[in-house]
Amino acid sequence: MDAINRPAHLTDAERLNRLRLIRSDNVGPRTFNSLLHHFGNARAALERLPGLARRGGAERSGRICSEEDARTELAASMRLGVGLLAPGEAGYPPRLATLDDAPPLLGVRGAAATSMRPMIAIVGSRNASGAGLKFAGQLARDLGAAGFVIVSGLARGIDQSAHRATIQSGTIAVLAGGHDKIYPPEHEDLLAAIMEAGGAAISEMPLGHVPRARDFPRRNRLISGCALGVVVVEAAHRSGSLITARMAAEQGREVFAVPGSPLDPRAAGANDLIKQGATLVTEAADVIQAVEPIMERPAAFPLREGDGEALAPDPDANDRARITDLLGPSPVSIDDLIRMAAASPAVVRTVLLELELAGRLERHGGGLVSLV
Repeated sequence: MDAINRPAHLTDAERLNRLRLIRSDNVGPRTFNSLLHHFGNARAALERLPGLARRGGAERSGRICSEEDARTELAASMRLGVGLLAPGEAGYPPRLATLDDAPPLLGVRGAAATSMRPMIAIVGSRNASGAGLKFAGQLARDLGAAGFVIVSGLARGIDQSAHRATIQSGTIAVLAGGHDKIYPPEHEDLLAAIMEAGGAAISEMPLGHVPRARDFPRRNRLISGCALGVVVVEAAHRSGSLITARMAAEQGREVFAVPGSPLDPRAAGANDLIKQGATLVTEAADVIQAVEPIMERPAAFPLREGDGEALAPDPDANDRARITDLLGPSPVSIDDLIRMAAASPAVVRTVLLELELAGRLERHGGGLVSLV
């Protein structure tokens, strides 16, 4: 698949098996991609999971999602109007599909056409000021009038202000939980209005999943990943909005910030972003001028982690021990592991895959890994 506009066409059987694979224990998006690339299809990868986990040191393999559970989720999703889409399929946000940790199957509810349009993310403080709420709404309206879909996290404060201002022009809510577990609950009516007006909601979580604290940073990478750029309107130090801005920068997205009073702690994070090089925004034209050149370049699927290297059939015991010994609780880059272990990339990636399936490895952004 060489371009983002070239659609994938999954058979029902392959969609079912991909759902089983991504819902199995210790299989995240990057591991999913490595398994799919190496074994060719999800069914073959499912068959190899127990053996790979044992090689990684697991006493017993993690839970493998059953065909019955996957069929139940597919049927429940269909009843709720949620399509489980693969990157490249119509309705899967095109720029999100370019991430190396893009959800292998994304739950999309609402108008597929809206999910395919150019997007700008607007995020900010939940405890926003009146001025911040007003500016976020005006900025969102102006960007919507210019043809952009506004994407945000359906949270209180800045998020909801941006959504409400663009219900008619197009907005997408990115959920931290399942499509049937809306957070915060008082925004169920807002989401219903978005759906009725031709907007959309997306989530990578299964139905019934209640969002936990650790799910919000994971959700934030989808907000930034969908968009050409992220605008931060009011963000305190150590806020979730700054996590979204950091992820946007790592993903190669434009980062914008609205300046605020140095006396207001809710503006401290956004002001710091400007000091660090984020584009200052006082009107929609500032955003449009920055993203117009990007829109002229087609988004393309990247070479995903592991795509260029086949997995090793069965790494040598000495290689496996050496690579594992180099790992610890502090994250280290895969490139450094390859160099220090004096092993081939295929061997290192295979050992890491085995450790992850055994529940012993954690992956971080920027190609970093550590032992759990």
